[in-house]
Amino acid sequence: MATMKGAVASGADYAETARRRNVPSTSLNGALVDRVELDEEKTQIKKKQQSLLESLDEWEFIIAPLIFTILAFFTRLYKIGLSPIVTWDEAHFGKFGSHYLKREFYFDVHPPLGKMLVGLSGYLGGYNGSFEFKSGEKYPEELNYTVMRAFNAFFGAVCIPMAYYTAREMNFKRPAVWFVTLMVLCENSYTTISRFILLDSMLLCFTFTTVLCWARFHRLQNQSFSAEWFIWLALTGISIGCVTSVKWVGFFVTALVGLYTAEDLWRKFSDYKMPKVELATHVVSRVLGLIILPVLIYMLSFALHFAILENSGPGDAQMSSLFQANLRGTEVGKDSPLEIAYGSRATIKNMGYGGGLLHSHIQTYPDGSGQQQITCYHHKDANNEWWFYPNRNQPEYDAEAPIKYVADGDIIRFVHSQTGRNLHSHDVGAPITKSMKEVSCYGNTTVGDEKDHWKIEVVKDVVSRDRSKIRTLTTAFRIKHQILGCYLRAGNVNLPQWGFKQIEVTCDLANNPKDVYTHWNVEAHWNDKLPGADAGAYKSPFLQDFIHLNVAMMTSNNALVPDPDKQDDLASQWWQWPILNVGLRMCGWDDSIVKYFLLGNPLVYWGSTASLGVIAVMVAWYLVRWQRGYDDLKQADIDQIEFAGIYPVIGWFLHYMPFVAMARVTYVHHYYPALYFAILNFGFVVDWMLRGQKKKIQYASYGVLYATTIGLYIFFMPISWGMVGNNRQYDYLKWFTNWRVTDA
Repeated sequence: MATMKGAVASGADYAETARRRNVPSTSLNGALVDRVELDEEKTQIKKKQQSLLESLDEWEFIIAPLIFTILAFFTRLYKIGLSPIVTWDEAHFGKFGSHYLKREFYFDVHPPLGKMLVGLSGYLGGYNGSFEFKSGEKYPEELNYTVMRAFNAFFGAVCIPMAYYTAREMNFKRPAVWFVTLMVLCENSYTTISRFILLDSMLLCFTFTTVLCWARFHRLQNQSFSAEWFIWLALTGISIGCVTSVKWVGFFVTALVGLYTAEDLWRKFSDYKMPKVELATHVVSRVLGLIILPVLIYMLSFALHFAILENSGPGDAQMSSLFQANLRGTEVGKDSPLEIAYGSRATIKNMGYGGGLLHSHIQTYPDGSGQQQITCYHHKDANNEWWFYPNRNQPEYDAEAPIKYVADGDIIRFVHSQTGRNLHSHDVGAPITKSMKEVSCYGNTTVGDEKDHWKIEVVKDVVSRDRSKIRTLTTAFRIKHQILGCYLRAGNVNLPQWGFKQIEVTCDLANNPKDVYTHWNVEAHWNDKLPGADAGAYKSPFLQDFIHLNVAMMTSNNALVPDPDKQDDLASQWWQWPILNVGLRMCGWDDSIVKYFLLGNPLVYWGSTASLGVIAVMVAWYLVRWQRGYDDLKQADIDQIEFAGIYPVIGWFLHYMPFVAMARVTYVHHYYPALYFAILNFGFVVDWMLRGQKKKIQYASYGVLYATTIGLYIFFMPISWGMVGNNRQYDYLKWFTNWRVTDA
């Protein structure tokens, strides 16, 4: 019974316990159970958080640039159509885009790729090319300028993710990668310049792609001849071809890649263990990828340029006569008689690269003989026309006499159609090229002397072996002064303002038959006694046209020098750019229009400029330490300093110093490619100085840099997105007198 009672009692206890099991227990065992469950829950949360962090860390190389890219498109596109007027150089490049849509041949000092892309943006926007793009003029309703600007902004926006991946390839730590990307994203001048129909964002984009591809190719140096190695080598070459096809500034980043390639091959050449076949393969691969491929792309841009612009346009005179004759709607060679006769009236074109038409006007030389000026001029007007007359020892020209053709070896006179004066030379130094003789216009049809006599010497004819006569367009001939024995020449030398900056014409005593600047041809020809010929029957070779146009571009580019008689409020000096001493007003400053001011982020500019000095001190410091026998750096550290630190400085130097030396007029936007290399160097300096510091110091330092970069960008954002209303309300942006943000 006792057992039975015990069992019952025990069962009663069990039942009671079971009945009360959900009541919170205050016992020690209950507390332990709750704590264990809570710890397990916290552990699970931590595991999930850790897993999430690991996933974010693993996919950071996609997530971070994606976020940056979204921000880039927002900052470049927001309010992009706010100003409905033609702003700054939109007047130039928008007009060039119009020529592509109308397929009219034009001339500009820059290669054609960027302007073809401008034309493509107009085509995508439904534009027909009819607008003249006059500066300050309001866009018509039928022209969707917002689409054209957005197309251009795309190139500016994609620079941001490329900056991110470039910094990664340069082996920067993640915080430095973000800092470099943030500086490009928050550089106000990059934002502003990307929001208009200009070439600068395209130039920057292809500069960024070149640096990225080159950096990736460098990281693959231990995987030579792999598929990926060849792909990035080819992409580097393609980028070089594109950047040089937008502006010639692209040759500076080409030089950077060239220096790196030369050093790389030199190191391989010193490796005596490398088989000669392997070394030869390295050389051939780089020649194909970094020289031939870019050249082909550059030439392709001109081939497309010539193919698209099939109609006559405002740039015809820069090209050879034979090229012009094949343009639709041209007057060159149209119905011109084939062979030149005495009494013919013609225009005479210099066949040198960039050559113009033999020209005269009533103005005289301020020095020398003081006689009427002779120049070469690229625009078509009546002052380019000359009569072919017999010399003074022959009977006067008789319009009723039988036709007599001008032959090789004939001594003739050239009479200026508008002023009636003779082409003349004498023993007087040329106005600019003193080693040559001055050429002038003197006398008239009855007054003159034997110094008006010139001998025709045929050089070649592109369609005939018969060199006995001069033919329109196809015959190249030299013009020799009968008394002095010198040759009529028009080099790429421009006269000062008194000569309207036209090309100087001289008489060269050197007898060099291969000097194309002493070669001439008849471009247009009028003679009622002679039948017209089909000028379009002869084609001009592409390679000849390609070289001709490039030399003409170079000549015109060199002529863009400051005019001492004019004040250019937009121009600036090279020393002002790195210190952010000056900005640029991109439009009028009336209260009624939206105003844009081209100015950079102060931290980006001043920090990047200061970093150039810091790295110089840093390299000097390590060199002194090395000379003293200290072993501070491993080989990997030396390679990092060279590639990620020194090469960006070289890139900055190559893009900046030419503007110090050149005499042409310069503006703040000429510094923007160099600025990118300074930004990369700034990122390297910060990364190098902080990578060995404690986490707290790193977090604090990068936090200050991030916050300052973003804060200043937002602070100066009105200059990029457009300032509306009275400019005085933006006085707070005018930190210095030279920052002409307001009129105050």
